[in-house]
Amino acid sequence: MVAKKTPGTATAADKASGVPKARIAAAEPGELAVRPGEDPWTPEEVAEARSGLLSEALRLRAEITHSEESLVGLMRDSGDGAGDDQADTGTKNITREHEMALAANAREMLEQTERALDRLDTGTYGLCENCGNPIGKARMQAFPRATLCVECKQKQERRY
Repeated sequence: MVAKKTPGTATAADKASGVPKARIAAAEPGELAVRPGEDPWTPEEVAEARSGLLSEALRLRAEITHSEESLVGLMRDSGDGAGDDQADTGTKNITREHEMALAANAREMLEQTERALDRLDTGTYGLCENCGNPIGKARMQAFPRATLCVECKQKQERRY
């Protein structure tokens, strides 16, 4: 029999890892964190969230592959600049930098998506990584990769 960890209960390993007690709240699917007054997650809603994240991960992997293939072609073409004027060289550089930025953005989004899937698997999906409070079911449904509640996100944005 596996002992079920209750929200706010820290094991010795949790304490040693430095994870704040408020963030330690593994839940079964359907027992994911919600704000007071919200309906609990249904198994169908959890499955829908997982399905959306999985399809987003597939889309992002395809986008990254496409960008990397384009970059290989752009890098190959950049070495063959004989006869190019400054405008052609500049255009190639801008195109290459744009493609690199798109690939980096897709990698970051993929990392966030995979992290959300991990949080679903561990039962911490919907908990703010900063304060440990529920993020809110509506926010998670609108932005499934959210890791901060609205209050913590606003504080973070004010700092930048």
